[in-house]
Amino acid sequence: MKILIASDAWHPQMNGVVRTLNSTINELSKMGHEIFVMHPGLFNTIPLPTYPEIRLALMKRKQISQLIEDFTPDAIHITTEGTIGLGVRNYCVRRKIPFTTSYTTKFPEYIYHRFFIPEKFTYKLMRWFHAKSEAVMVATESLKKELIDHSFDNITMWTRGVDVDLFNPDRPKVIHEQKPVLLYAGRLAVEKNINAFLELKFDCVKYVVGIGPDLETLRKKYPEVKFLGRKSGEELASYYASADVFVFPSKTDTFGLVMLEALSCGVPVAAYPVTGPVDVIGESGVGVLNNSLEEAVAEALKIPKTKCREYALNYSWTTVAKIFVDNLAKI
Repeated sequence: MKILIASDAWHPQMNGVVRTLNSTINELSKMGHEIFVMHPGLFNTIPLPTYPEIRLALMKRKQISQLIEDFTPDAIHITTEGTIGLGVRNYCVRRKIPFTTSYTTKFPEYIYHRFFIPEKFTYKLMRWFHAKSEAVMVATESLKKELIDHSFDNITMWTRGVDVDLFNPDRPKVIHEQKPVLLYAGRLAVEKNINAFLELKFDCVKYVVGIGPDLETLRKKYPEVKFLGRKSGEELASYYASADVFVFPSKTDTFGLVMLEALSCGVPVAAYPVTGPVDVIGESGVGVLNNSLEEAVAEALKIPKTKCREYALNYSWTTVAKIFVDNLAKI
């Protein structure tokens, strides 16, 4: 099958959406599907206001039409609600072509954190964007329930996986400290609630992997924290494997792929009891969910690394890709 995937998130961005797409596309290719990704690199772009690392694609309607018609897809999937996602959505609606979408980012909450626009207005826009989708794919049951509560229709599950060969506990340790090592990996932006981690009162050493618009501000504010910048592949896996606890402070993520990566490296998770951690960790015993991150960390330190690794082995990108194909609306 020829599958067109439209995404405003793509390389050189490193985030859960891009990693999910990469892993899914790799599996789809192994299954014999032909994939075309419509991404910002194919168009002129401008930096996203307040977040210059993300580029917004600028394109004409004709460019969108030409790319789609040259590829002649059997199915179209839209992963983001940016300019590319909007352009492909509108193309499909005009021509009455079925398509599917993903809901991977809590834009109403993110926009509220950045610009203080009430969430109800952005949710109205999100409902409009996804209303014509044959299936709105979400990663967790908690998010599915949230969107249904916000009057979304056609919600279906599309879970996430982890590369258990890359992310494993046997990676060489690159951190050597006398105190417990707490690690955060992800975007450094206000909506990630990273200050809750950085201000956590615990006798430990804190490491942060990632970049984002708040990096330099956080470096100056928290000079005792080790900010490592962008890491990927085996190097990223080694930092995970060197940690004692992975701290996930976000309250707005729809899943939190980094938690699975940490668990696959044998590292327990400390997080808030919210959408994402509730679904990934739940009552599994491989992490601790508590409204006090200090208490969560203290309890997570007691969890055996072998238990975390065994839990992560249950997740497979092959299964994720098969679910994705089953959810597609064929043209």
